[in-house]
Amino acid sequence: MVGALPWLTELALSRIALVDGGAMVGEARARVEPSRRADDAYRHMAIHPYPANLIGTATLRDGRVVTVRPIRPEDAELEREFVEGLSQQSRYFRFFYQLSELTPSMLARFTQVDYDREMALVAVADVGHPHGHPVFVGVARYVANVDGQSAEFAVVVMDEWQQHGVARALIERLVAVATKRGFTQLTGAVLRANVAMIAFVKRLGFTVADDPDAPDQVIATLSLAPR
Repeated sequence: MVGALPWLTELALSRIALVDGGAMVGEARARVEPSRRADDAYRHMAIHPYPANLIGTATLRDGRVVTVRPIRPEDAELEREFVEGLSQQSRYFRFFYQLSELTPSMLARFTQVDYDREMALVAVADVGHPHGHPVFVGVARYVANVDGQSAEFAVVVMDEWQQHGVARALIERLVAVATKRGFTQLTGAVLRANVAMIAFVKRLGFTVADDPDAPDQVIATLSLAPR
């Protein structure tokens, strides 16, 4: 409550009795500070807790439903399987080089995120994995830039799940999170050869311009509306 309800400054419980193995509070008193905003939740904490409020579902174009949620540290194995399941082209478009597998340090970096300055949303489908667990079918993330006002984004979707609305569901939610967090701009590098991604971000309202430092890629930029 101290973290999630920043306007709560004092809470007193009294006349507490044990009833049938539980506790019953006979009297409670709370003091609040109305000037504190809901958006300030957790901002005063050194470690931002898991943002469970962002868990939801998305219905794809073909009627299938996926769970969209922030990534968790215990998702390392799911993340590893996801990246290894991408085609060579999809991995190259995402990482800009021929990556065969994620190293342990990369896995830790991708799954142990600081939710205050970055976010990674995953689309999870229950598709009867041989190991008996759901699978990642898409991942979108942003990481704050040093200016504290903009963030760099990336998104990748499992090949067989592309063109079904997974990327749109992830990016739209990522934009909402970044806007609420107070960022004013999302930017991302896209290889020129990734024509499908360039067309996709343009449909979402991103502007695309040449990257002056890399002729083989462009920079996609989206201005975020103030909160």
